[in-house]
Amino acid sequence: MTNSARTTTAANPHLPKKPAGTLPKLLGSLGALTAIVVVLLMLFVLPSLKSGPHDLATGTVGDAQTTGALNANLEAVAPGAFVPETFADEAALRDAILDRSVNGGYVVEGDTVRLLTATAGSAAISGSLTQTTTAAAGAAGLTVTVEDLVPYTADDPSGIGIGGLAFPLVFGGIVPAVVAMKLFPGRLKMQLVSAGSFAVVGGVVVTSILRFWFGSFEGSILLPAAALGLGIAAISVPLLGLQALFGGKGFTALAASMMFLGNPLAGIGTSGAWLPSGLGLFGQLLPPGSTGTLMRSAAYFDGKGATGAVIILAAWVVAGIALCVVGARRQKAVDEAELVILDAELEASLATSDVV
Repeated sequence: MTNSARTTTAANPHLPKKPAGTLPKLLGSLGALTAIVVVLLMLFVLPSLKSGPHDLATGTVGDAQTTGALNANLEAVAPGAFVPETFADEAALRDAILDRSVNGGYVVEGDTVRLLTATAGSAAISGSLTQTTTAAAGAAGLTVTVEDLVPYTADDPSGIGIGGLAFPLVFGGIVPAVVAMKLFPGRLKMQLVSAGSFAVVGGVVVTSILRFWFGSFEGSILLPAAALGLGIAAISVPLLGLQALFGGKGFTALAASMMFLGNPLAGIGTSGAWLPSGLGLFGQLLPPGSTGTLMRSAAYFDGKGATGAVIILAAWVVAGIALCVVGARRQKAVDEAELVILDAELEASLATSDVV
């Protein structure tokens, strides 16, 4: 450094200094951002890339020899895709499909195989079952006819309405919690009332749009509205609880988990059973996945097959309320402690003034 430079620096100590470690910071940030992009890519793309039929429950009706041969052909065409269960008659198989106990099944009558499906349960599964059964029956010289017991509606033949709920659901669970905290800071009860009210209103409004505008399902909106409302509450209430107990860090952690784990692993468009087994199960334990299952049951199957999803979502709501209670008690204890300190300081101040 020249004498003039030293003089300038000494004379102007407030001049900005050259940042130290610029290159390491740049390289570190690039590495971290790249890792985040890779993780997001894995979370959003890998589940779909590795999805497919695996251990899907199906039903069979017919004589043991023919159904056994057909099951063997199914295994040869799609190894590990289906797990067949024998039913006494067609009525029992139909009931099992409508109860969502099995994904579909076939009835063998002579040289004909009647395949029973439920596209509204999962178009991907029904399509795979149809394709595989047709190939397996063809290899055995049998003819296949298909009956869709629970099809999508004519207005929404691809099931896009309910299948596209994942992101709106997550968004609809996070934003009401944020709004409630902004409107009622420090008033946890009012925050819960606000979030709960939106869950009810949001459930009714969204399902009304799906029913009367998009035509995604038929019949009453009561069960689907209740299902969606419960799903929204299962996200917003725990967020309020974590905020009350752990502050912004707790809120952010759960919100990010819902967005970047719950969203891609929900399987709302295909069903959780279509995702890779471990990821599908994990996704169903999160509110978006359980809500998707519950919505399909409520909209297309009269609420059947929804018990597990209801239990999971209710558990999230109860856990959120419990977190709110604990957080409120902790805050009350902190406030009381601060009040004691203030009283002590005030008494000390008064005592000092008396002495003076």
